[in-house]
Amino acid sequence: MKKTLYKYLFVTAIVFTVIACSVKKDRFLNRSFHSVTTEYNILYNGNLAMETGLTELVATYNDNFWDVLPVERMPDKEESILPGQTKNTNFERAEEKAVKAIQKHSMNIGGLEKNPQMDEAYLLLGKARYYDNRFIPALEALNYILYKYPNSDKIYHAKVWREKVNIRIDNNETAIKNLKKLLDNEKIDGQDLADANAMLTQAYLNIEATDSAVATLKISKTFTKNKEEKARYTFILGQLYEKMNYADSAFTTFQEVIDLKRKSPRRYVIQAHAKQAAQFDYKNGDTIAFLEKFNKLIADRENRPYLNILYHQKGIFYDKFEQDSLAKRFYNLSNKLQSQDQYLVASNYRNIGEINFRNAKYKTAGAYYDSTLLRLDDKTREYRKIKKKRDNLVDVIYYEDIAKQNDSILSIVAMNDEGKKAYFENYILKLKKEDERKAKLAAEKAEKEANKEANLAGGNNPNPSFNPNPNAIKMQGMLPPMGGNDLASSSNFYFYNPSTVSYGKIEFKKKWGNRKYKENWRQLKGGEDFSDNDFAENDTINEEKEEIVENPAYTTDFYISQLPTDQKIIDSLGRDRNDAYYQLGLIYKEKFKEYELAANRLEQLLKNNPEERLILPAKYNLFKIYEILKSDKALVYKNDIITNYPDSRYAQIVQNPSVVLEDEENPELYFSKLYKKYESGDIRFAYNEVNQKTIDYFGDEMMPKYELLKAKVLARTNGLESYKSALNYVALTYPNNEEGKQAQEILDNDVPKLEALEFTTEDKRSWKLIFPKTYVEGENYEKLTKVLNKYIEDSHNTDLKVSVDLYNLENDFVVMHGFLSKESANVALTLLKEYKDYKIKDTAYSISSENYMIVQAKKQFEDWLIKNK
Repeated sequence: MKKTLYKYLFVTAIVFTVIACSVKKDRFLNRSFHSVTTEYNILYNGNLAMETGLTELVATYNDNFWDVLPVERMPDKEESILPGQTKNTNFERAEEKAVKAIQKHSMNIGGLEKNPQMDEAYLLLGKARYYDNRFIPALEALNYILYKYPNSDKIYHAKVWREKVNIRIDNNETAIKNLKKLLDNEKIDGQDLADANAMLTQAYLNIEATDSAVATLKISKTFTKNKEEKARYTFILGQLYEKMNYADSAFTTFQEVIDLKRKSPRRYVIQAHAKQAAQFDYKNGDTIAFLEKFNKLIADRENRPYLNILYHQKGIFYDKFEQDSLAKRFYNLSNKLQSQDQYLVASNYRNIGEINFRNAKYKTAGAYYDSTLLRLDDKTREYRKIKKKRDNLVDVIYYEDIAKQNDSILSIVAMNDEGKKAYFENYILKLKKEDERKAKLAAEKAEKEANKEANLAGGNNPNPSFNPNPNAIKMQGMLPPMGGNDLASSSNFYFYNPSTVSYGKIEFKKKWGNRKYKENWRQLKGGEDFSDNDFAENDTINEEKEEIVENPAYTTDFYISQLPTDQKIIDSLGRDRNDAYYQLGLIYKEKFKEYELAANRLEQLLKNNPEERLILPAKYNLFKIYEILKSDKALVYKNDIITNYPDSRYAQIVQNPSVVLEDEENPELYFSKLYKKYESGDIRFAYNEVNQKTIDYFGDEMMPKYELLKAKVLARTNGLESYKSALNYVALTYPNNEEGKQAQEILDNDVPKLEALEFTTEDKRSWKLIFPKTYVEGENYEKLTKVLNKYIEDSHNTDLKVSVDLYNLENDFVVMHGFLSKESANVALTLLKEYKDYKIKDTAYSISSENYMIVQAKKQFEDWLIKNK
């Protein structure tokens, strides 16, 4: 009976389930079944996946605290995911559940949705797509709720999420308009009110309306129920006050974050402390309280993940007070923690670089700037600033090395013999101490290595009675005997190890000297009754006595012999040093704005009794520097220039600064005019002017340009060898300027090709007639060129043309171009000489275009004539 009842009940349940499964029937049973299944099964799991995804997002998101934080965090786009990172699958799972709920349980009957959970399903679908960075599909899902479910209890929530999407697709104005309209409705409250104001804040930030963002963020901070969001919104509010230069409000707001304590994630609290530290008044602030606060934070175990930030702030503190060793210590401690905050690491390297730069350790500073640049975005202004400083530092390192080295050599050369000897004796004493220290370290290292090897060898189970494998004892008798050399390696006995024996001998000799092998040897006085020979004879090892050779680096003659004695070399060292000091003064003044350093280098130059060409430019630059520093020394140098150099360009400038703007002698303006003259072919004028201006403008920042132009002019007037020499000068003198690099590139690529050119006798398809002429000022060879042009006109050959080409400063060529062969050139020359309308008497030669180029490039016209006699 019971079995029959169970059967009927089971069949009835199946029938009811089948009836309820239908989404086409608008019955209470159907509606209840699909509603409950959607809410407590599919949507429950979908919302659970969404919450898990959001929790993971918050936990793994790397905020950039150096900039204003985004109100809402978003996962990285798929193309931004780095190797080793994985996409958050929880949002995919949430979307799958939402789609399943819609596909399996939607009851759209007669155009109306009968399942009350469908608005929740579409909302979950929109959220999942949003966090998957698929904003348009997300917008479609959210708009469907607003269109199909206008009376839903989630309508305000859906509207907020729709505006989130609008903000993500840069429809900020639309989002602001819609959110304002939504907030005008008094029915919106609670978390929806907080979220709406938060997203309105983000929209305002996107259009840089900071004042409006502050107002809406305050409301979000007040109404949010999420503790993490409350801390985040408060921190962002402090950042906005900081951005608006409201220092007191920012400090107070960051203190609010700190006061949240455990209600706030620790990262916000630590960053709030760092933000307050950035506002510390290093002149009037309580430094003791500052250090106590940060020492306490560092000692707190909870702050261990954030020690890099705390160490950085302590580094800044000591840096401000120029306690360089402590500052560098804490910057390095910060970097040792391998922070994921690349800008923090870059800041530490940058600040250490600045400390080294301040202390004139330019090579070290350059290395730290390199490390900084590796961690900065190359599109930022800061990157470009540091890159420029690093590039300029190459010049500083170059010239500082020259100045330091030559100063040292010249100061020693200037000493008398006793002074030189005393100087090098002192140096040798320091060198010996350093060598002894290194030798001791090496010996200690050797001893440690020897002991380590001995212990390792001695630990190889020497006692077979303790062998855990009893069969091994039997096997030992079957093994071949070990070689003699294995004794040392398999034992820790002192005398079996040659390294320890060698070290022991060295230490014995150092302590006791060469003692004779006899009784009471300890009580013998130094040198008593023994000699080197005795020791050698009684040495149990019978080693050969090594001949002691004095290290030449320990003798004064070794160094004195290397000092220059030729006055020409000494003078050259002095000139190079003075040029280096002058260049350093200009670099510090113009490129780094380090006016104190610039003044120091230029004043040092004047103390060195420099060449006349450097004195006036140095004094003028000192006048400009002290004028910027508002020092009384500016007037001293101004009067010096006016009194001692009244006719100079610099005297005119200091008396009437406006003359710089109008004066054609301005180096930059004049260079432009001179270059145009060069390009137009007025080479002789350019030659005279560029030679004069390289004297007049010596030391000016335009000098590299003038020197490169001079090289180009010399190529036209003097030929390849002069061109090569001038380029070499530019490349060596200005190796880090654009002109120096250009000169080096020409030397490497173009000059070798020109040097390889040789005259050829092959019949070429391009020929010229050249008429050599001695240059006379004002002469344009009008008579000859008129006849040549008449010939061209009469021959109706439009390929022919006439030019006057400079050969060198004393000679020109009048050239007729465009002949296709040597024969046609010679025919034309015969007609020019014999035909009655021309009858020219000028000497002329036919030459191929290739040979003509060599004649001009190498100035080898005479050589060509000899080859073609």
